Amino acid sequence: MHAIVKTTPGPGAVYGPWPAPSKLGLRDILVRVEATSICGTDMQIYDWHELMAHRVKPPLIMGHEFAGKVVEAGKEVSDLREGDIVSGETHINCGKCFQCRTGNGHICERMLLRGVDTDGCFAEYHLLHEGSAWLNDKKIPIEIASAQEPLGNAVHAASAAEISGNKVAIFGCGPIGACLIGLCKSFGASKIFGVDIVDYRLNLAKKMGGDVLINGSQENPVKRIMDLTDGRGVDVFFEMSGAPPSFEEGFKVLRPGGTAVLFGLPSKNVEMDVANWIVFKDARVRGVFGRRLWGTWYKTAEVLKAGEVDLSKVITHRFALEEFEKAFTLMKSGHSGKIVMYPNRKPPSN
Repeated sequence: MHAIVKTTPGPGAVYGPWPAPSKLGLRDILVRVEATSICGTDMQIYDWHELMAHRVKPPLIMGHEFAGKVVEAGKEVSDLREGDIVSGETHINCGKCFQCRTGNGHICERMLLRGVDTDGCFAEYHLLHEGSAWLNDKKIPIEIASAQEPLGNAVHAASAAEISGNKVAIFGCGPIGACLIGLCKSFGASKIFGVDIVDYRLNLAKKMGGDVLINGSQENPVKRIMDLTDGRGVDVFFEMSGAPPSFEEGFKVLRPGGTAVLFGLPSKNVEMDVANWIVFKDARVRGVFGRRLWGTWYKTAEVLKAGEVDLSKVITHRFALEEFEKAFTLMKSGHSGKIVMYPNRKPPSN
């Protein structure tokens, strides 16, 4: 098969022939990947940021978001059949540790991440355990099924704070941030501030329901938000970018007693003023990692079914898998939403 592989440490990746999965375990399924989408973590691996350079061990097939058709199932696979359309949970948990047994499998003590610690899905075929597979409704378009995991990230983040009737600020309006804006609008936020440094993404945020869009490279987000909230600040601050300036700006606009939800992954350590940003404000701070297994997936399915978030607005570009370098360059520019690649079919027109 063909795949996108991080062959050696350092920036970049290679597309070419690679051994197809050959050993199908008793509870494994082999999936023909029909659509696979790029995440910020993939970009960090591609650029070889410090955070991923310490963890990823090449050679490794990249990618963790996908949807595809089951073409073979192990003898003990019980709930999936050939022809089923599945996606996969990135967090591969052990099912046995304290966290898993107390309902927190998404932060398993022995967690492996697809496309980070194990071979990923930027390939024509992908092998996974049935316990990590999510059965999709065949009515869902394949690219939506591929991109529902980042929507799940937004669902998990939105569940970490009280949204209804509150003012929220979302720093980072990439695909997950844009989905979060749509959710906050659906959940009844009184005002939604979206902050980014790229106008393309701010326009995407506007389409998803953002009320006030602020380009942080052209004006001071703190002054603008404080002016528009009569100096009080916002009730909830979501950090979705991982960019160091947004932590400072976000905590500064958070009102005393407010809630900060941190999702973005900085490429290096971020210095924080714990006293003024958190302690003196009596702020509540929540870290959010991935999705709860499997509660968030069920909530996400209901969000899609109810039409609360139009995920098609977030998907802006489509490429063949072999065009991955163009896709990564575009994503790095910030002039895109979610980018989907097609390993086994011609991509639809953008």
